[in-house]
Order: sequence, then structure tokens, then C-alpha cells
Amino acid sequence: MSDAAIFDADAFRLTPEEAALTARAREFGQAVLAPRAAEWDRDAVFPMQNYRDMHANGLLGVCIPKADGGIGADFRAYCLTAAELGRYCGATALTWNMHVCSTLWTGALSDTLEMDAPTRALHQQRRAAHYARILQDGAIYAQPFSEGGAAAAGGVAFGTTARRVAGGFIINGRKIFASLSGSADTYGVLCTEVHGEAALSRRDTLYLAIPATAAGVSVTGSWDPLGMRGTVSRDLVFKDVFVPEDAALMPPGLYFQAANRWPHMFMTLSPTYMGLAQAAYDFTVKYLRGEYPGMPPVKRRMYPTKQIAVAEMRVMLEQTKALWFQAISDARPDPSKEQVLRAWAAQYTVMENANALAVKAVRTCGGQSMLKSLPLERIYRDSRCGSLMLPWTAELCIDRLGRGTLYETGERDE
Repeated sequence: MSDAAIFDADAFRLTPEEAALTARAREFGQAVLAPRAAEWDRDAVFPMQNYRDMHANGLLGVCIPKADGGIGADFRAYCLTAAELGRYCGATALTWNMHVCSTLWTGALSDTLEMDAPTRALHQQRRAAHYARILQDGAIYAQPFSEGGAAAAGGVAFGTTARRVAGGFIINGRKIFASLSGSADTYGVLCTEVHGEAALSRRDTLYLAIPATAAGVSVTGSWDPLGMRGTVSRDLVFKDVFVPEDAALMPPGLYFQAANRWPHMFMTLSPTYMGLAQAAYDFTVKYLRGEYPGMPPVKRRMYPTKQIAVAEMRVMLEQTKALWFQAISDARPDPSKEQVLRAWAAQYTVMENANALAVKAVRTCGGQSMLKSLPLERIYRDSRCGSLMLPWTAELCIDRLGRGTLYETGERDE
């Protein structure tokens, strides 16, 4: 039996393209991702076979522009699609986000930003080569972001540096919690261009494609985390790595423009957790109705405490969906202050409520929910990780919401 859509096409007024794409992802997730999810989690290994199947299904090119042979999904369509995948395998959806953002940022997002005609033409030429590798060869791209400090939160310049040399750049630095490390074919690395002795500046951020096989690239550390185990987010080290000039995934200065004009670009981790929130609710309903596959058809729905718990879960889920859907619908260049505040509120709500729903599901379903043979225990662990993820952790969202509500730009206390 096919699962119902997280976001009903009529109720949420989805476009025909959004409805078709989310249905495609839901069918793929239910048939392909769900049966394998326990394996990746148990062994803490990257879900490579899922990526091979996503390539065959066309999902690796979901945000590649149609002119370049991809599906051409925009920001909202991508988020809705990722949520459907996230309800079946959080680790696959989260790593898929890192891959897809290399095409979303360089594609639909970049197309809305300011560039002169020669720069735009060169950018389109360069990105087309990467898109072709993805579509034809199934190449997997990663997007290592975090460095363990304020850089990943947008507070200071990235400590990973790029020094210009003849024909290209020399890269040095380290990225931590680098999802897909050791599994991706190419790393889309955010780094800061060095200009002599001048202090590093966020304005000089470069977004460079570094082949995994390039000399000086290494993966270090072990990987045995609480949840999202299949992301294999080990440390990624760059030691005097050379990349040519055409490795630029964005022209110089464009990432800085994007980060300031397109804040919703930092919400793309949240769809996975929207899917996990739905998954916790789905499991609870099926379990209480005695309809979970592979389990005895024992009904537990007649108890008032169970009915109340499901009702409370439904209220929380609907609240989360409504706020998050509005926030992803707001996404655009130069959003209003209210839209940015709503984005932070939505990010916080999804990341916190996904785990709150999982906690409620565990308590409601009882002892069976602790078994690793069932997905709820994994959903519980995976959902706990969302609040920690940069650049918009739960703490940062709350801090920015408070300040942004009480202060206008330029205001300060004497």
C-alpha cells in the first residue's frame, strides 16, 4: 500500500511538477530506500547503492536545469522532494542534500543573482561540465561546510584557504563532519581566497570543485555517531591541493552575494527532518492500528491514552508542516525581514519537533519501539541530530530570532 503524500497536492496547491516529483520520490523511497535503511545505520556505511539507483531514476539531477538535461526543480520543489525521501532513510536524504546543493546553488539560485554577461556565460559553461558528469556518469558531489568555528555559521571567513597560483589555486585546510567524505567523487569546498597579508574576508569566499582523487586530499578520523550513521561524515583534509581556474563552481564573490541575498539556501538540511517527523507519526499510526508490515495484526488503538497521544502528535505535525511549507514558499532573493524571521522559526521548529514527535512515538508505542528490527529507534536517533547542524543550529536560530525581533538594522543599546 502506497503512503499518502506529506503535502497533499490539492490542499497545499502544489504545481503539477511538484506533485509529480514528490510522488516519484515517495514511491522510490518506499520501494528502494526503506528496505535498506537499517543496513546503512547498523554498519555506519555510505548508501552507495542508493545513489546508483537515484542516478538511474534521475534524482541525482533533480536541480540541474532542464536546459542542461536535468529535472529543473526549484528551491521549493527540491525541499518537498527531499522531505519525501527523508521519511524513508534520513542518512540518504541528508547526504543527497549535500549533493543536490552543488547543483541548486550553481543552478536555480545563481540564475537569480547579479552577474555581468561574460561572467554568467563562463559560469554556465563551467557548471555544464559538472552537470554532465552527474547525469552521464552518476558522479556524486559533496559540500563540506563545517570547520568547528564561527565560519560555518556565517560569522567569520572560512579557515580553509585558496592561494592563487599560475593556472589555478592551492587549497589548504580541514572540514569536519564532512558528509560523504571518502564516498563522493568531487568535493564542493567553500574556502577563502588569500590576498597577501590582508585579513581573511567573507567577501573573498570561493566555491571550488576538488576531485576526491586530487593529490593532497585525505580523509581522517573514525565514524561511529549516535545517528545519521550512513552519512559517514569524517574529517576532510586538504594539504597543498592544486585545482585549476575552471574548478570554480561559482564566480568569485557570488557565494558572498548568495549568502546575503538568499538566506533560505541554508534551510536545505531541514527537509530531511520534515520527513523524519512524518515518519515518526506514520509508524505510530500503523503500529496502533496493527498494520505495520511484518508484525502481528494486534490493534492497540482502543486505549484512550493512545488516542490522545496520536491526536497530540497530529497537532504538532500539522503545525510543523504549515510553518515549514510557508517558509520554503517564501524563498527568494532579498526576502523581507519577516520572511527571514519565519525561516529561522521554521528551521527551529522542524529540527526540534522531529525529535519531539519521535520521543512521543517511542513512549506511545512502548517496548517494541526499542527494537532495531523496527525503524522508530533509528528515527529517534536520526531526528536528534538536526538541532546540532550548522549553519542554522537550534541555538543560533533562537538567538537570531530574539535579536531580529527586538532590534532593527543598525540599532544598538547605549
